[in-house]
Amino acid sequence: MKTSNRALVLVSAALLSVPAHAAFKCVDEAGRTHIGDTPPEQCAKVVMYEVTRSGQVLRTIQPSLTEDQVKARIEAEEKRKEADKAAFEQRRKDLALLATYSTEAEFDVARDRNIDPIKARIATAQERILQVDKRQKEVEEEMEFYKAGKTKTSKGREVPLVLTEEHARAQRELVALQSTIASSEKEMEQVKAKFDADKKRWAEIKGGSAAKTADSAPAPDPKAVKKN
Repeated sequence: MKTSNRALVLVSAALLSVPAHAAFKCVDEAGRTHIGDTPPEQCAKVVMYEVTRSGQVLRTIQPSLTEDQVKARIEAEEKRKEADKAAFEQRRKDLALLATYSTEAEFDVARDRNIDPIKARIATAQERILQVDKRQKEVEEEMEFYKAGKTKTSKGREVPLVLTEEHARAQRELVALQSTIASSEKEMEQVKAKFDADKKRWAEIKGGSAAKTADSAPAPDPKAVKKN
């Protein structure tokens, strides 16, 4: 009896030393089944199962991602982060609009306040253009005076260098002033577009808030309505 008991203990110990799982199992893309004590190479691209000897599934192992799949997942994650960032920024701007403006008319007042300095800059440049243009014509008349005596047989009087330089300097200033006006006009249009967009967005937010308030408001009690 003692020998039998001892043998039973040894068998039990041997059974306890057997791993909980019997194998890794999968069905490949061609429909073939693969089983192994370690994950079969053919199971890399398909779902694999870790199973017990009785066939019970212990866990499901998803296939390894390909390089393209890894790249696609990274790109998708980056897009999600960008979308979250854009949504957060839009929310911040919406709250700022609601905190800054209480009526649509206030947008027009703020727009004009931002445009006025630009208009003044344009007006100053235009006024300066008139002055430079007038002086340039005077210089050209003086230069013509010196060129008037020039003939085929006579070189006439040389135009003073100071006049030539002043004429070139005036021309450069005119180009710069015209560029300033063009950029200022573009800036003014951008300011108008910004305030128009902000006003439109503000109206959408307020409209949405009003709609939500109306939807959440309780329906009137018919009993409370007075009969005529």
